[in-house]
Amino acid sequence: MNTLRLRLGLIGLLCAASTVAPAADCVPQVREGWLRMPPMQMPMLAGFGRIENPCAMPVTVVGASSAAFGEVSLHETRVVDGVSRMRAMPELRIAPGGSAVLKPGGLHLMLMQPSAALKPGSKVAVEFTLKDGGKVLGEFVVKKAGE
Repeated sequence: MNTLRLRLGLIGLLCAASTVAPAADCVPQVREGWLRMPPMQMPMLAGFGRIENPCAMPVTVVGASSAAFGEVSLHETRVVDGVSRMRAMPELRIAPGGSAVLKPGGLHLMLMQPSAALKPGSKVAVEFTLKDGGKVLGEFVVKKAGE
């Protein structure tokens, strides 16, 4: 009887572990990341690309950072009363199976205070912090404005 209970308990634990493990291993992906280099020397760049969430649960991005910049933040540009306005986004929720598109004139990264001069073709790592404490690393290629 005790052996049967032990076996059933172990089977239950294995089943629970197998259903939890894939979700824990699921990580959002950054795709097609690029940074727009302004035509003149400025202390900031804008970042674009796509953050995909292949997971069964939603993810929420609550911050971003990069060793190459003093400050990195998510912003959104919207036209309000005919005027283009930019505002910081404290968090970005991405639905299961969904993605967030970072593009010029919309949702984007603002990367300020570069620690060194960047050239077209340079690659910059950006780390996104998730609400659950997880991290997502993305690679962004520096491009000249208009490329």
